[in-house]
Amino acid sequence: MFNKFLPNEHVDSIFEIRPEDLKERGIKGIITDLDNTLVAWDVPEATPEILQWFKIMDEHGIKVTITSNNKQDRVRVFSQPLDTSFIYSARKPLSYAFKKAQKQMELNKEEIVVIGDQLLTDVLGGNFAGFHTILVVPIVETDGFFTRFNRKIERRILKWMRKKGKLTWEE
Repeated sequence: MFNKFLPNEHVDSIFEIRPEDLKERGIKGIITDLDNTLVAWDVPEATPEILQWFKIMDEHGIKVTITSNNKQDRVRVFSQPLDTSFIYSARKPLSYAFKKAQKQMELNKEEIVVIGDQLLTDVLGGNFAGFHTILVVPIVETDGFFTRFNRKIERRILKWMRKKGKLTWEE
């Protein structure tokens, strides 16, 4: 069961995820979290760096769908200037939003990666839905109310994984 919390990959930042590397692996789509993955949870709009990252993905033909547990206004205001599809109130880790994003992108599971900063929502949900998962270090150490609770649980899971030798990166 705990293996479902284990991501396939771990990176420090979304900017380490390059379209050339994805295309080499046959990846044509990304399902990404928003808060603390793309920008800090309290930053309302995309930064210039995120705008550039989305532009580069688009130039390489990689589709990106933002999938967030946050409310419609938050996700819409962020996503519309990027001209990218989005799913709000996703209820991650339930697999519905992941499957909906896959259907919107018209891609096979093997052609999609799930990127996020939380084990309990992004990684668990992506793994349950059968996608390749990439855990990103959260952009900031502060979180919203519910995420703070999740982080406490995540620390225990990571400690257990480390003890069992399942982690291939340093915390």
